[in-house]
Amino acid sequence: MTPESILRLLEEVSCGLTAPADAMRRMAHLPYEDAGIAKIDHHRSLRLGLPEVIYAAGKTPEQVAEIFVRMAAAGGDVIATRAGADAFAAVRARVPVAVYHEQARIVGLRQSRPAEDAGRIAVVCAGTSDLPVAEEAAVTAEYLGLTVDRVHDVGVAGLHRLLAQGEVLGRAQAVVVCAGMEGALPSVVGGLVAAPVIAVPTSVGYGAAFGGVAALLGMLNSCSPNVAVVNIDNGFGAAYVAAMIVRSGSRKDAGDAAAAEQRGSLARL
Repeated sequence: MTPESILRLLEEVSCGLTAPADAMRRMAHLPYEDAGIAKIDHHRSLRLGLPEVIYAAGKTPEQVAEIFVRMAAAGGDVIATRAGADAFAAVRARVPVAVYHEQARIVGLRQSRPAEDAGRIAVVCAGTSDLPVAEEAAVTAEYLGLTVDRVHDVGVAGLHRLLAQGEVLGRAQAVVVCAGMEGALPSVVGGLVAAPVIAVPTSVGYGAAFGGVAALLGMLNSCSPNVAVVNIDNGFGAAYVAAMIVRSGSRKDAGDAAAAEQRGSLARL
């Protein structure tokens, strides 16, 4: 369950629309549900503010579908990453409104209404070959409630392409940068923006790129101090971290506003 769904349930009990015993039964699966093939962490969104996500690779289509259905029943948004068409077919047979984002390889279900002004990030990629990883990051971030600006094909071989995106990059609260080859792009972006940069090395490049290891090492050695690095091709992880960074800032702003209001109330006494 999500904080929003629990609040709605409590409001239903308060208004007499739901009996307390029924509400107890609906919340009985917290903090997790043992589905046999998986222990589904329904409590994660309450602890972290963001839901558990299904990693579909290595699971059978039927296993993905079973977990997806159970998570959907809890009322929150559901994401399955690294999902092939066969997994999507199994999910859609049981959840017809599920959506497949083919390039991102994500099966998603949106059941909540995104909060207004929940935060904005940019997802940047060096070349068209990096798009699958970049789209995994962008689609994940959107399901996590963020507004995403996509900036594609702005690698360092043509630096003017990146510099033309200054306005887009300037309004991002965090920037995810996906690059293969030598992995130089995050360092350049890090030197241009006043925001955290989450670098994603991709397994793109000729032999000496070593499947993304060269980009990973280059990013870990970035001279831009605002650059952090996730694992090779891990667009999902980068988006999750970006969402938590943005949400942490939002909580601080909300806390500051509440404290200012309290000080104002005391001053009026």
